[in-house]
Amino acid sequence: MAADPPLPPPIAAQLNHLLAYSPLPVKVEQMWSGCRNGRYCDRFSLLIPFCLDYVKWEVIFNAYHPSAVPDFIFSAEDAGFNPLLEAHEREAHLNGLSVMSPLVDWNYKDPSRLLSLIFQFRDSYINYQKKRAQQVDDERMSFEISTVLARKGTEVSVASFPDRDEVKFAVPIPELEFNKLVTPCPWKQEQKIYLQAFFVVAKGYAMTPPVPRLKLVSTQDLKPFLNVEDIKLAPWSDQMCMLTYLSDLEVMLNDQVVEAVAGVAKRRRFIEALSPFFGRPIEADPVFCRRASVLGISGVFSFLVHFSIPPQFPNKQPILKLESTQHFNFNGLPIVSSPINDYPWSPRWDNTTMAERIYDFLVEECLNFKKYCNDTIPTAQ
Repeated sequence: MAADPPLPPPIAAQLNHLLAYSPLPVKVEQMWSGCRNGRYCDRFSLLIPFCLDYVKWEVIFNAYHPSAVPDFIFSAEDAGFNPLLEAHEREAHLNGLSVMSPLVDWNYKDPSRLLSLIFQFRDSYINYQKKRAQQVDDERMSFEISTVLARKGTEVSVASFPDRDEVKFAVPIPELEFNKLVTPCPWKQEQKIYLQAFFVVAKGYAMTPPVPRLKLVSTQDLKPFLNVEDIKLAPWSDQMCMLTYLSDLEVMLNDQVVEAVAGVAKRRRFIEALSPFFGRPIEADPVFCRRASVLGISGVFSFLVHFSIPPQFPNKQPILKLESTQHFNFNGLPIVSSPINDYPWSPRWDNTTMAERIYDFLVEECLNFKKYCNDTIPTAQ
């Protein structure tokens, strides 16, 4: 399949700047040319993060006139969304006043213009969805929206299905400043945890409002530190509202974060305890302390021991893998053992005892691994 033709340099500069400097993970879904057998691509579809999902917008340039202002096509599901002609601008137009378009100061020589426009449109889209949510005919929803939307960073969207309408909230937990808790900070973008809540719209007033579907969602890079999928949410009771639920959730998450920070320190001390027995690790995760590798030697046989340390350490023991430095399979790759977790272990031991018991176990296990490597080579040949 032939590769897509390139973008003209002025258009490529706009897109590259957007992808490099966007504070949110904007994605390019597709690029194509507006002309059959065109030399250049001049249009592309963008996936814009919104409410813990993505909205798809198309950006239309002209390869023959790359300095011209681009056009935009928004989702067909959002027929009422037109950031190029907002409600107050329509009113100004009807009253004979001048209307200032956000495209009026387009400058193709400034590579930041597309980034600025996309996020200007995204702000308009947030307000558009808020207005849609406020128009929902549901008293319970009206109360939730009037209280929750006051929280900074909260986003809401309305979706229509054949059998129901749903209102979705994405509420950031504001008190958790992960970029300050983890040192050295490995993240370029701010890490967040959100409560995602789906409410089915009940027309008018309902005696027993539907229970929302709740889920914790975090930014992807946060998972090595704290995997929110492992956190069990409290059940929703009939008398609850989002504000009270969020208050209890924040307390619980703060406790989880304290445990996660303490877990990093525990794993670091364990890695440090390996040195007296194995020597200094040849490789280790310096931030989250989830991985470490040491060199093992038994006679003339040398091998690597890879430690995968779970977040629940020491209640869950590290998973070990042995990798030969002298034996290779048919593809030229080092021979590696299956994961090992059947060695002596107790979470009550101190770190020195843990490391010593693993070392004693590997004194025997490495001989079995050496035999496995020697038996594997003829099979591969």
